[in-house]
Amino acid sequence: MIQRIQSIYLLLATIALAAALFLPTGHFISQEGSAYAFKALGVATGEGTLLSTWGLFGLLALSAIITVCTIFLFRNRRLQMRMTVFNSVLLIGYHVAYVIFLSVLKNELQGASFQLGWALCLPLVAIILNGMAFYAIKRDDEMVKAADRIR
Repeated sequence: MIQRIQSIYLLLATIALAAALFLPTGHFISQEGSAYAFKALGVATGEGTLLSTWGLFGLLALSAIITVCTIFLFRNRRLQMRMTVFNSVLLIGYHVAYVIFLSVLKNELQGASFQLGWALCLPLVAIILNGMAFYAIKRDDEMVKAADRIR
């Protein structure tokens, strides 16, 4: 369970994804100098309107839920490995969707420049932690198979 190293990796990935849900991943800076935060739920403009990017929020939330569920699949190592790979693919899809939303929003906010925020790195950190968890799960699986051969 939690005492296994892959569970620690997955728990850290969950924390990184939960933080990425609510922190701004960048800022649009208009020509007048006002800044609009780009979060997973959208961009709040100065006029009080919200340019929604709920798809990004959905991908991050789904990824965080899958990571939490993967922690508790410790009895089924094969499924746990598949879920970590699926989660990494989902996070790569998040970054692709991020670039698409960024280009659409940049066209909608004409003349606004964009500055990346450090919170955009958190899903990348989660991908790395998923990879580390995958190899730890694989090592455990090989160790169990070796112990079964000895019996």
